[in-house]
Amino acid sequence: MEWETVIGLEVHAQLSTRSKIFSGAPTAYGAPPNQQANEIDIALPGVLPVLNREAVRMAVRFGLAVGATINRHSVFARKNYFYPDLPKGYQISQYERPIVEHGRLAVDLDGDTHVIGITRAHLEEDAGKSLHDAIDGLTGVDLNRAGTPLLEIVSEPDMRSSAQAVAYLKTLHTLVRYLEICDGNMQEGSFRCDANVSVRPRGESRFGTRTELKNINSFRFVERAIDYEVRRQIAVLEGGGSIRQETRLYDADRDETRSMRSKEEANDYRYFPDPDLPPLLLTDAFVEDVWADMPELPAAKRERFCAAYGLSRYDATLLTATRELADYYEGVVAGGGLDPKLAANWVSGELLAHLNSAGLDLAATRVSATALAGLLRRIADNTISGKIAKEVFEAMWTDGADADRVIAARGLTQITDDGAIEALVGEVMAAHARQVEQYRCGEEKVFGFFVGQVMKASRGKANPAKVNEILKRKLAP
Repeated sequence: MEWETVIGLEVHAQLSTRSKIFSGAPTAYGAPPNQQANEIDIALPGVLPVLNREAVRMAVRFGLAVGATINRHSVFARKNYFYPDLPKGYQISQYERPIVEHGRLAVDLDGDTHVIGITRAHLEEDAGKSLHDAIDGLTGVDLNRAGTPLLEIVSEPDMRSSAQAVAYLKTLHTLVRYLEICDGNMQEGSFRCDANVSVRPRGESRFGTRTELKNINSFRFVERAIDYEVRRQIAVLEGGGSIRQETRLYDADRDETRSMRSKEEANDYRYFPDPDLPPLLLTDAFVEDVWADMPELPAAKRERFCAAYGLSRYDATLLTATRELADYYEGVVAGGGLDPKLAANWVSGELLAHLNSAGLDLAATRVSATALAGLLRRIADNTISGKIAKEVFEAMWTDGADADRVIAARGLTQITDDGAIEALVGEVMAAHARQVEQYRCGEEKVFGFFVGQVMKASRGKANPAKVNEILKRKLAP
């Protein structure tokens, strides 16, 4: 039997507010346990939540970016369950009336565009964290995360492969970072994913029984977890068994999923409107103010890079992967009449290679956009060759010097004088008379040998185009 995979993703994006969603406690990562939990976060009797306006603004910003409906009237509800890291015994979330509904996200994969529906995006607070290895033989509870603002983004079950799911997740990750509503740090838990996975016979319209894979914290693990779960479900069904609706945990070390608990239904949580929070009412003026402050979104920026700079879709996609990289590239191009393709090659090549090798983010680059533009100007005006430019870039990266100072200090100015290059060519031909005869007898592959010898004699400083031109003229029978 041929099986079809059905996938829907629930993404929790931690909003980049300075304080929590219902209290003034800070949200900074890395504080000692329980140092960023105030009386509201730990649910002392008599305290009342106060909604963070900035969290609302960020949720609206996301909704506008995905073409969703922004509900002018939404409601906070209590989602009741009992874990040690949930002090109140309930989580404040949104259920029947979320702030954002019915959006969509266009996802590119292997040259095709897939539109994935977004069912809803709702505001909620995070729970704390249970620590099972902090105290020997005991479980500790850290409530620093309790009350941290989350935007839960729920997709339609529109994805049909793990690759498509990862492409959607990466596109969403790029978007929330462009919008500056989430830093996207998966290692710190700022952007985490639950995957709902089921299979059904191809051609069947009804969905199969789904399982939920919880809190997967890397793109690679999302793909591996889904692939394993699909194989597992198919094996169960083809063996005559049935799939149980449950929550499963992905074990990356064993590359397998295992059962955690039966999957809760909405009625298990006993949702009801939170009596301490009034309905959230948004005015048209508030939404319009958010719209007026929207940045250029990744898809629009990619299309502009293709149109304005003549870049291929591949180059434009790479250079717009983050807002910071796109801004850096445009800073290089703006550095003075540079060829946009040359700039693209250097940003996506030498710059990213050095950042990756050093384990640095773009913000910590040792070569600014202005400095790189200065180097590329020296390639464009034939002061140095592309090969020498790599040596110059290495020195700029190591020492922080600008291109002109490196070129002057090391005597790297390119030789462009025809007479000087002709003299070098003459010396090389005189030293290699046998190879000259071979070339003139039709062995054209020897030409590369001569180019190499001339470049070696000039210590790499001869203009390659002129070397080729003069060699062809001098070697002609």
